[in-house]
Amino acid sequence: MAVVQRAGAAPLWWLGVVAAGAGLVPDGLTGRRIGVLAGALLFLSAAALVTLVRGGRAAALAEHAVRAARSDVLQARSVTVRNWRRGHAWWLALAFAAALGSAFALPAAGGMLLAGWGTGLWLRARRTGRVEESHDALLWTTADALGRGGGDPLGAKATRLRTTGSRAGDATPGGGRRR
Repeated sequence: MAVVQRAGAAPLWWLGVVAAGAGLVPDGLTGRRIGVLAGALLFLSAAALVTLVRGGRAAALAEHAVRAARSDVLQARSVTVRNWRRGHAWWLALAFAAALGSAFALPAAGGMLLAGWGTGLWLRARRTGRVEESHDALLWTTADALGRGGGDPLGAKATRLRTTGSRAGDATPGGGRRR
C-alpha cells in the first residue's frame, strides 16, 4: 500500500523542483521574492495537508486487515510503480505545465506546490510504514481494488487490506525497495 503512495512522490517532487527552478527565470507579476515566499507557504501547506489526509484511514484499515490468501493478486513493487506512473502520466504532465505557466504570475510558487505535494506523499508512505512496523506485517491492497491505473490505496474501493509477513515481497515497510 505504501508503494502506491511513494510511486507518485518522486516524480511530483522532481517535476516540482524543475518547475520551481525554471519559474525563477521570469520576474512574474509579483516579483521573485513574493513568489518564493508564497511558494514556501504553499510547499509547507501541501506537504502537511497531503500527509494528514486519510492518514488515520490506513491505521484503521490495518486493525481489521486479514492475512492474504493464495487467491489474492498482489503485485510486485516495480509493477505497481510502473502502473501508477503510466496511469498518471498525463496528470503529471498537466501539473508540470500548470506549474511552469504559473511562474508568470508567481515565480517558483507552482513548482514549490508540486514539490510539497510529492513530499507529503513520501511522508504519508513513511507514516504507513510505521503502522506496518508496529503490526510487523506489510499491508497490501489487492490489484483489483487499485484498478488499472494504480488508483488510491485508501480510496473507497479499498475496504479491506491484506497482510503478509514483513519479509515478504520486494518492498520494505514504508514502500521502499528491498535491497
